[in-house]
Amino acid sequence: MTEALPGERIEEKSLGELVALASSNVSNLVRAEMDLAKMELKGDAKKAALGSVMFAIAGLCGGMIVILLSIALAYGLVALGIWHWAAFLIVAAVYAVLAAVLIGIGYLRMKKIDGAKRTRRTLKDDLTMLRKRGDDRELGQKGAETPALTD
Repeated sequence: MTEALPGERIEEKSLGELVALASSNVSNLVRAEMDLAKMELKGDAKKAALGSVMFAIAGLCGGMIVILLSIALAYGLVALGIWHWAAFLIVAAVYAVLAAVLIGIGYLRMKKIDGAKRTRRTLKDDLTMLRKRGDDRELGQKGAETPALTD
C-alpha cells in the first residue's frame, strides 16, 4: 500500500513505499497545479474575448468616423470652390499617401524582426549537447570515460 493512512506511521514504511508515496504526492500536486492553471486561463480567455470584442466595435466606430470626416473634408474643399470630383480626389490622394507612408514604416519594422535568434541558438546548442552526450555514452560502453554534465 503506497498511501499514508491517518493512523499509520511513516517510519514503518519501506524505502520503496516511501518513494512511491512521494512520487504519488508529486503527481497529485502537478495535476492540481495544472487544473488551477486551466481554471485561471479560462477566466483570462473570457476576459480577453470580451476585450477583443470591445476593440473590434471601437475599430468599427473609428472606421465610420474616418469615413464621415473624409466626406466632411471633401465637402469643405467644395465649399472653398473646388469641383466635387477634385475635392474627393484630393481626399483620396491624402489617404493614398498616408497608406504608402504606413506601408513603408511597416516594412522597415518587419525587416528588424530577429526571428528568435537566441532561442534558436540555445535550442541548437542543447540538441548538440544531447547528441554529444549520446555519442559519449556509446563510447563509454566501449571503454572510454563519460564526462559529467556541468552547468
